[in-house]
Amino acid sequence: MNTLAVAAQQTTPAPNVSFEFFPPKTDKMEAKLWESVARLSPMAPNFVSVTYGAGGSTRDRTQKTVAKIAQDTPLAPAAHLTCVGATKEDVLKVAEDFWGAGVRHLVALRGDPPSGMGEKFEQHPGGFRDSVDLIAGIREYDIAPGARFEISVSCYPEQHPDSLGWDEDIAFLKAKQDAGADRAITQFFFEPDVYLSFLERAHAGGVTMPIVPGIMLQPNFNGLARMAKVVEASVPDWLFKIYEGTEDDPETRELITANVAVELCHKLSEQGVNDFHFYTLNRANLALSTCRLLGLKPKAATAS
Repeated sequence: MNTLAVAAQQTTPAPNVSFEFFPPKTDKMEAKLWESVARLSPMAPNFVSVTYGAGGSTRDRTQKTVAKIAQDTPLAPAAHLTCVGATKEDVLKVAEDFWGAGVRHLVALRGDPPSGMGEKFEQHPGGFRDSVDLIAGIREYDIAPGARFEISVSCYPEQHPDSLGWDEDIAFLKAKQDAGADRAITQFFFEPDVYLSFLERAHAGGVTMPIVPGIMLQPNFNGLARMAKVVEASVPDWLFKIYEGTEDDPETRELITANVAVELCHKLSEQGVNDFHFYTLNRANLALSTCRLLGLKPKAATAS
């Protein structure tokens, strides 16, 4: 049965989704971002996250973007917050500013050095040591009476590029949970067994918080391959063959991307997974197509 038939005949509940955006660098990119936000709002995502650049390079733009989402849209924004290039006091002040702007959800990350992933991370003088230290700092900080952020964290189903082994990776994820994380969101992957095997390892290691699969929506295969190389995500041969010869055919690439994402989500749904986090790259068309093929229909999103 093809993807369209599955969507039309779907009897199981539609999945819960969330979306990731990145802050715009130009006026044109800003217009595209807000168009994407407006078009995806009717999908009523659980939340929408907004990234930081390497080294915290987009911190100001991230703050402005999440504040605008919180104040001017019905969506619940999740702001990325990293340890890079700032003291503990500076980072916690950013968290306090987020709270004041109406943001109630953080994605707590170590973050990449200014030179990008792959370079050695060095703790900033007076800064947080790593994401576990950051989560603990957020939980201990008295932001406001009764204030408690929802905290998401990252995880790598094919191991972190700096990994010392599976035991260390799972123990570190468990430490994030113990420090106060509420959920983990995976780096992107393409084979369901990658996620399911990781989930089994995590559960065996005592991780009980939800682990949400991250699904990449990148129609440029060369760009996708570069991203996969940086995060050391495996790209299966069948995926290369599907995209082969489509370099000058963006419409076909988008169709392929949506169908690959939907097929992966369907296979995970068969194993009981019902929450998906989409890396949208600020592309509303692709995210909308994917959601509709998964059986999601537009509805009025509710304010948090």
